[in-house]
Amino acid sequence: MIAIGSDHGGFELKEILVKYLEEEGYEYIDCGTFDENSVDYPDIADVVCREVTEGSSELGILVCGTGIGMNMCANKHKGIRAAQCGDTFSAKMTRQHNDANVLTLGGRVVGPELAKEIVREFLTNKFQGGRHQTRVEKMMSFEN
Repeated sequence: MIAIGSDHGGFELKEILVKYLEEEGYEYIDCGTFDENSVDYPDIADVVCREVTEGSSELGILVCGTGIGMNMCANKHKGIRAAQCGDTFSAKMTRQHNDANVLTLGGRVVGPELAKEIVREFLTNKFQGGRHQTRVEKMMSFEN
């Protein structure tokens, strides 16, 4: 299960990504927003991150205008390792090495086709563990 959400600045790209998830056979929950009316991105980030931290969704995708605000909000949630990605290599590596569980994208800075490729890399790559496990554990210890 994938939790996906956006503010008004990321709404158009979120809708494209929802269609992409459907086409690829992913189960997802659309956490809003549902139109281009102005909303506060922290509210949407909170819903998606709770889906992930409570175990209802394995991964999350957040989209705002730049991806920055959503990323900052997501990383305030205990247990979230959000990564803002603008290229496929970063999406692949953040899953493999950082065990990222939320992807943030900028709807005004990443085109739809690239965004789909980034999402594909994020969803199809798995955490490698090993030496990366110790690093992730150290990172997560900062929450305490």
